[in-house]
Amino acid sequence: MTLLSDLTPGLMATVVAFTGDLERTKRLREMGLLPGTKVKFVRWAPMGDPLEIELRGYRLSLRRHEAELIQVQLAS
Repeated sequence: MTLLSDLTPGLMATVVAFTGDLERTKRLREMGLLPGTKVKFVRWAPMGDPLEIELRGYRLSLRRHEAELIQVQLAS
């Protein structure tokens, strides 16, 4: 399974699951990153952290360690 942090700019994917426990992933779910959500990887910050994604019509910045908790499936 691919992690959100493994994507490159321009790729689309669907959130499949989380690798951390519920307490660690609760904030991500509250931000709208639920299983089945389609996301587009927009870009990395110049120093490689954070990253920016687009979902549900808005953009969201995540830290690398947060993106490493999110398993995604690449969109075809």
